[in-house]
Amino acid sequence: MTPTQLAWVVMLCPLAGTAVIALGWPRWRGTGAGWVATGAICASFGFSVATLIELLHRAPAHRQLTSTLWNYAVTAGLDARMQILVDPLAVFMMLVVSGVSALIHLYSIGYMRSDRGFVRYFCYLNYFVFSMLLLVEAGNFVLLIVGWAFVGAASYLLISFWYRRTTATSAGIKAFVINVVGDVGLVLGTFFIFTHTHTVGFLSTFHALPHVFHPDQGSLVAGAILLLLGAFAKSAQVPLHTWLPDAMEGPTPVSSLIHAATMVTAGVYLIARLHPLYQLAPAAADVAAAVGCATLLIAATIGLVQTDIKRIIAYSTMSQIGYMIMGVSAGAYAGGLFHLMSHAFFKALLFMAAGSIIGAMAGEQSLDRMSGFRRALPFTLVGFLAGGLALSGFPPFSGWFSKDDILGYLLARGGGFAALGALGYLGALLTGFYTFRMIFRAFWGEPCEEARALEEGHQYHAPNPFNPATHEVEDTDVGFPGPEHPIAETDWPMKLSMAILSLLALVGGALEVPGADSFISTFLRPTFATSPLIRIHPSTSAAWSGLGVGAVIAVVAIAGSWVIWVARPQLAPALRARLAPLHTFLYNKWYFDELYELVAVRPSLLIGSFIDAALERIVISGTITGGALGIVRAGSALVRRAQTGFLRYYAALLVVGLFGIFLYFLSAAT
Repeated sequence: MTPTQLAWVVMLCPLAGTAVIALGWPRWRGTGAGWVATGAICASFGFSVATLIELLHRAPAHRQLTSTLWNYAVTAGLDARMQILVDPLAVFMMLVVSGVSALIHLYSIGYMRSDRGFVRYFCYLNYFVFSMLLLVEAGNFVLLIVGWAFVGAASYLLISFWYRRTTATSAGIKAFVINVVGDVGLVLGTFFIFTHTHTVGFLSTFHALPHVFHPDQGSLVAGAILLLLGAFAKSAQVPLHTWLPDAMEGPTPVSSLIHAATMVTAGVYLIARLHPLYQLAPAAADVAAAVGCATLLIAATIGLVQTDIKRIIAYSTMSQIGYMIMGVSAGAYAGGLFHLMSHAFFKALLFMAAGSIIGAMAGEQSLDRMSGFRRALPFTLVGFLAGGLALSGFPPFSGWFSKDDILGYLLARGGGFAALGALGYLGALLTGFYTFRMIFRAFWGEPCEEARALEEGHQYHAPNPFNPATHEVEDTDVGFPGPEHPIAETDWPMKLSMAILSLLALVGGALEVPGADSFISTFLRPTFATSPLIRIHPSTSAAWSGLGVGAVIAVVAIAGSWVIWVARPQLAPALRARLAPLHTFLYNKWYFDELYELVAVRPSLLIGSFIDAALERIVISGTITGGALGIVRAGSALVRRAQTGFLRYYAALLVVGLFGIFLYFLSAAT
């Protein structure tokens, strides 16, 4: 099979899984639907590997292939086709998305086994992966927008999966609305570009750009920034980031899927895919790099004080996506995508480990309630440490190599980008600190009641299942999480998934070692061959110096966290009391939600209420609709009164009518 034929099959596998599970839902028993869904994604990964092999058999200059199933609309300058683009970037994303998603599906079989929505969950999960694969394989803006919208719809279904929780449905609506704002930017940006290039195909657009735009032309920059709105919304970058922490209302494997290799990386992919556009509009690229830097710092500061274990990891995702956005916007394409891959490994692992400890806590997610799980959950601790060390950039874990690949490039490019690189190192310090604050608080100290129960050989179960956000009692028979709370220590699908990701988090960095190996940058080079920015790179000695700085920062951050949360735990409340205003500011997430409530939500509700009370009820219902309705009612009443049933009345009306007609023609004749 050719690479393009294989790529179509990669996309077909999760779509087929979705259809099979949906059509057979009344007949599924046990975990059968989960195994079918997992098998579909494993097959997708297998075909992705086959696509990679076939592409590598071609010369680098011939690794850019398109395939069209049919022409949707080819008229009046519009060339909208059902077309995919298979190149190193697309294949790289296919491998990451399908590979990590397969492990998340496997983990979910154990984690969700007692949930009454088990079949529905895996149907949504397969649909989500199909949507993401459609997005990354799209060969034109039209198909990209379709995949973009599908991903948004799938994320709404998964975030709101436990639909009886008002917190979950509200979070799903919030995510959907903010993503629609980004979708509008994506569509308008596409229109800006199309009106000048008269094509929606990626390759034809890239060919036309230098001929119809000059560098930093106003309409080009406007279109590029509108496209960035879509990237910022999907990847949860400031100011369109507030949906992501709330998305933790979905099941933990959903958090792993959305935050690791799929939805939030779509913005990074978009900027990398459209790199010729941002190369010609450096002003827009600079905006993206600055926003990425701001996001990584803002999210890291918020993560320092949060107490919900999943939300801490969510803010970590925002911060790490900031690194990727900063990298691909500045020209560190290979570095940004390398970090995307390694982040998929360790972030999926961290969420899985968090899911295991939440299971041990019978659904509780607050760090204030957790402590002493070191002996009770040894396997979960190993997974958490592997993910935490990779996230903190500790050698030799993958995050150490991938994060410094971005920062080293920024320093080598110089100017304002060197300042962004320096701020990136500050973000790395904060990252190591809040990551091990989470680990030390959950696993060290005196064992809590739930940890003691596990040490005694039985798992703690809450008397009444509850919503961890509000602690409202929930009925597991009517759409809430199931009564069981599996942990990795006793559930082999969860354990196997975490073991594989732990290994990848450890050895994944070997794909891009300065001076020794450059598989990722070499593989991706044909996609970015036209960009002069790929010729910028630090020397081997500078790269290793940067890695040394990153290692020192990780050690300092972990040691500082150890002192505050283990060696001298009395320091934490003392610091919180001394820095109370700052702690309150950060705990309330820089008051972004309150700001949007004030400037957007409340005015919209007021305007809507006014329109409903004044325009809808008085003008439309009362005057337009009511007036027409009144005329009809009066006419109907008149006709009813005329229908008396007396023949003499009908005869008189007939005579009057004929007399009226006679008068009409008589007057017309004169």
